[in-house]
Amino acid sequence: MPISSVGAIVEVCIFHGINLVRGPGGGILLKADREQGRGSVMEEVILQFDAGTLLLEGADQSAVVPSSFQWDERVRRWRAPAIAYRQVVEELIGRKIPYQDQARRYHQFDFRATLDIEPRPYQQDAIAAWWQQGRRGVVILPTGAGKSLVAQMAIERTGRSTLVVVPTIDLMNQWYDLLLATFQAEVGLIGGGYFELGALTVTTYASAFRFMERLGNQFGLIIFDECHHLPGSAYRYAAEMAIAPFRLGLTATPERADGADALLEELIGPIVHRRAPRELAGEYLADYSLDRIHVHLSPEERAAYDRERAIFRSFLDQQGISLSSLRGWQMFVAASARTEAGRRAMLAYRESKRIALGTDAKLRVLAVLLQRHRHDRVLIFTAENNMVYRISEQFLIPAITHQTPIKERRQWLQAFNQGEVLAIATSKVLNEGVNIPDASVAIVLSGSGSTREHVQRLGRILRKRPDKQAIMYEVVTANTTEERISERRGETIRG
Repeated sequence: MPISSVGAIVEVCIFHGINLVRGPGGGILLKADREQGRGSVMEEVILQFDAGTLLLEGADQSAVVPSSFQWDERVRRWRAPAIAYRQVVEELIGRKIPYQDQARRYHQFDFRATLDIEPRPYQQDAIAAWWQQGRRGVVILPTGAGKSLVAQMAIERTGRSTLVVVPTIDLMNQWYDLLLATFQAEVGLIGGGYFELGALTVTTYASAFRFMERLGNQFGLIIFDECHHLPGSAYRYAAEMAIAPFRLGLTATPERADGADALLEELIGPIVHRRAPRELAGEYLADYSLDRIHVHLSPEERAAYDRERAIFRSFLDQQGISLSSLRGWQMFVAASARTEAGRRAMLAYRESKRIALGTDAKLRVLAVLLQRHRHDRVLIFTAENNMVYRISEQFLIPAITHQTPIKERRQWLQAFNQGEVLAIATSKVLNEGVNIPDASVAIVLSGSGSTREHVQRLGRILRKRPDKQAIMYEVVTANTTEERISERRGETIRG
C-alpha cells in the first residue's frame, strides 16, 4: 500500500483503526487506540534519512522494529536501507507504532501535461498494470513504441517530486527538453556540469550513483530509463539509496548476459507489461523484415581461421573448460593469463574472431547493399571500431564511435536526420539513446551474441513513418562461430 501523502496515510489509518495526530513541528504522528484492547505500543519513534539509509530514533536495542532494520552498534541506532522506506512505513502503521517521518523530503505536485495526447491501448495497459502493482514495476516496450509517454503518464498521475535516470548525457538532454515541453514545472539537471534540483529532475546513472546518498529522500517517484543498466555493480546503489516509494523502469531489452536483470524486481518492481516488436509492427511501429546474408571466407582466410580455432579449442579441451556459460568464459580468461599456452590461446581466439567478423567478403556485400539503398537512411553496425574506420575510409561514410567528440557526433546525427548524409557507420554507441526516426535500413556486419543489442539495433529503424518499410540485414560468415552467435541473438526477434 503506497504511503506518500497525508491523504493516503489517513486512508490507511482509517482502515487499521488508528488515530492520526499532529506532533511538534507539524510532523505526522500515529497513535494506537489503546481502548480497543490491542495492547501496549512503543513510544514515538522518529524515522530519519542518513547518507542513503534510514535511521530509527527513539528505539533501543531491545525494541521490536520493522523487519528491514538492523542494529548499528557504531551509532547505537537501528539502520535500514533507504529502499526499504515504503515497507518500513507500512510496518510501522500495521503495528500501530507511533512515529514521526523526518526522512521524506519530496513534495506533492499537480503536474498537468500541456498537450492532452491520447495514449495508445498498449500504453494505457502498461500504466494500468503499473498502477495496479502499487506504482512499482518495469514496462518493456520496443524502441519507438512510446515509452516516454508512459513515463509522462506516470509523472502526471503520481504527482510527486520525480527523478528521471538515464544512461547518457545525450539522453539526459533529450529528457530535459521533453519535460520542459510537456509540463509547466521547474525541471532540474544533475550531470554534465549541472547540479539543479527541480520538481522534475533528470540525471545520469553515474551522477545518481554519486549523489544519491545526499538526495535519496528528495524524490517520491524515480523513473529508470533503459533500466537494464541499473543492476550493474555500482549503479544499483542509485536505487538502493533512495526512499522513493514509487518506481518505474523502462526498457526494450531487460535481459543481461550476467543474469543481473533478476535484480530489477528488487530495485524497481516486477515486470508489469511487455510487448515485442513484432506485436506492434504495422499499426504502431514500421513494418520490418529481417534478411540474413551469408558470406564465405577466402581460401587463405579459411586456412588461417581453422588454424587459430584449432589452437583455441585445444587449449579449452586441455583445461576442461566449457564456454556454454559466462562462468566458462571467465575461467578461460583466468587460465589464459597463467601460461604461455594460455596467452597463445587468447591470441588465437581474437585472431579467429577478427577473421570471421572482418572478412573482405562482408565489405563486398556492403557495397551492394549501399547501392541498393542509395536513397534510404542507412545505419551500419559492427562489433569493432577498427571495422568502423575501415568502412568510413573505404566508402567515405561518417564514423561514430565512443572516440567521436560530442559536438562532431551531434553534427553527423543532425546531418543524417536532415538527409544531408544518408549513411553512418558505428559500433555500439548508437545502440540506444539517439533519435534518428528516418533511419529505415540497418546493416549488421558483426555484433555480440546479446539479444538486447540486436533488439536495440532493430529499434533504431522502427519509428513509424508514412509508407515506411524497415529492413535489417545480418551479414554472417558461413561455417564459423558467427553463425551460432547470429542464431542466439536473433531468437527473440524471430520467435
